[in-house]
Amino acid sequence: MPLPTLETTLYSVDRGVATITLNRPEKLNAYNAKMREELIALFDETDADDNVRVVIVTGAGRAFCAGADLSSGGATFDRQANPGDLTRESLKVGDVYRDGGGTNTLRIYQSLKPVIGAINGPAVGIGATMQLPMDMRLASTEARFGFVFTRRGITPEAASSWFLPQLVGMQTALEWSMTGRIFNADEALVRGLVRSLHAPDELLPAAHAIAREIADNTAPVSVALARQMMWRMAAAPHPMFAHRIDSRSIQTRGQSADAREGVTAFLEKRPAVFPNKVSTDMPPFFPWWDEPDFE
Repeated sequence: MPLPTLETTLYSVDRGVATITLNRPEKLNAYNAKMREELIALFDETDADDNVRVVIVTGAGRAFCAGADLSSGGATFDRQANPGDLTRESLKVGDVYRDGGGTNTLRIYQSLKPVIGAINGPAVGIGATMQLPMDMRLASTEARFGFVFTRRGITPEAASSWFLPQLVGMQTALEWSMTGRIFNADEALVRGLVRSLHAPDELLPAAHAIAREIADNTAPVSVALARQMMWRMAAAPHPMFAHRIDSRSIQTRGQSADAREGVTAFLEKRPAVFPNKVSTDMPPFFPWWDEPDFE
């Protein structure tokens, strides 16, 4: 499927690294329905394109994402305020409107390519929660974060009640969510929300350095499996669940052309050229889970 015309995002691919840029700088990249649709389309694109090895997500201008677009005023979060909105109605299941931000975070969670967040400035509300399913988050020293929902009279969204405690622990997740306060990049680093801090002009180069390490040295199918294994096992009730998948994965991968190439390249002291592709060579047991429905 060709990408739709992009109105709220930018997209580029350079030597295996895709960059998705939230692009409403005049609105501090405030999130709206169009951005939701474009992000889903872009992650469908990166999964389908074997030339994409890693995805970087960042923001244009001085913000990453200042949260939901509040231009509708007090009715912004009222899902029934505009029943003629076809985009909003498309998210309705029974008598419940699915949270739009959650459709984005669940799509990122399902990604077959590693996702690196380059958080270049303020990241508030959905700007904070959309980055939680990314595999690594690097932040500018000028970034600010806020899970501000209780200060807007609503509750955490984008499946953040699952993602945030996974990343920073229950105590910190509850403090940030209940107070709704804005906190700086240093606190985000200390409490484990972000991997590292960088001067503003060094942020994207640092993200690209990690991306290149993956793109230049690893087997795409192995990376896709490792990503899903880690995320899917995060809430498994017993390590036996991981052992079952580990065993199937190492068995199929051990028989692959990638494994032969990886070992041979190591012994010959040369860079490996892995032949298997995510689009065609995922193992027969993948996916091993049943994706739950929204009910």
